[in-house]
Amino acid sequence: MSIKNMRLEVMQFLEDKVDSFVEQYLIPVEKIWQPSDFLPNSESETFFEEVKELREIAKDLPYDFWVTLVGDTITEEALPTYESWLMDVEGVDNVERNGWSKWVRQWTGEENRHGDLLNKYLYLSGRVNMREVEITTQHLINDGFDIGTGRDPYKNFVYTSFQELATYVSHNRVAQLAKKYGDNKLSKMCKMIAGDEMRHHHAYSEFVSQIFKVDPSEMLLSFNYMMKQKIVMPAQFLRESGEKISSAFLNFSDSAQRIGVYTASDYVDIMQKLIAKWEIDKLTGLTDDAEKARDYLMKLPARMAKVSERLIVPAESTLFKWVEPALVR
Repeated sequence: MSIKNMRLEVMQFLEDKVDSFVEQYLIPVEKIWQPSDFLPNSESETFFEEVKELREIAKDLPYDFWVTLVGDTITEEALPTYESWLMDVEGVDNVERNGWSKWVRQWTGEENRHGDLLNKYLYLSGRVNMREVEITTQHLINDGFDIGTGRDPYKNFVYTSFQELATYVSHNRVAQLAKKYGDNKLSKMCKMIAGDEMRHHHAYSEFVSQIFKVDPSEMLLSFNYMMKQKIVMPAQFLRESGEKISSAFLNFSDSAQRIGVYTASDYVDIMQKLIAKWEIDKLTGLTDDAEKARDYLMKLPARMAKVSERLIVPAESTLFKWVEPALVR
């Protein structure tokens, strides 16, 4: 059997469990939080007072924090790219509306709330240039991304397992910093988003765990492939108005590293967590190639940790069109 046909067979086998995955890892629409639960109520007589309070508190948040929050928001707002990518994965059939396409649609429904909430917060805060943010978001959707997985479900599930955990780390750290600077409402918003991301991480990592049970060698080779080529972030093609795809993402990443939101050591830590979660050291019945891949993977975190220790993050912030320096500290 070809590798492609084996992938399809495994996806069809797991499809019988999709309803249980939806029930375990996603929350019904009527029960899950919505952005309006955390924002000033536009129907209330106190709306303008609430907005004024939000804007006053927002004044105490520093420049790199705003850059990071804007970058996180834009990443969440580029959701159409992520959904269309996952809908094209082998085994996902949106025409026939199979179980996997149901998962992708409902996962998208939950994720869509994140950008909606953060975008409204940014708009009300008065601290950022919303038109520039919107231009960057449109560029990012137009440019799409290439995460190096192709249509391979194994590689895609490795990517989403990693990326959902990385996004949890980022939103959770932003929540901690917001609380430190006295913005308890923003802190709660980001904490709720982080909670969603962790649930989604558990889901995608469970998909991989299930595949390891029936096709361990190929699943391990896919994991090894993704770790070798490194996980790229969804906003890798980030750019501002009038600019080509260049260094904007790196500059955004520098801001996140400077304030400790997401660092090179976090990348290594996530890799270690996935190796432990999938019990790579305990897999049996592997092919020779898969055994070699396991040896490589078990040594990789230590190697990358040494590299991360040598990374130097620029001390000075890059000025983005999204955030006007005069509006923030």
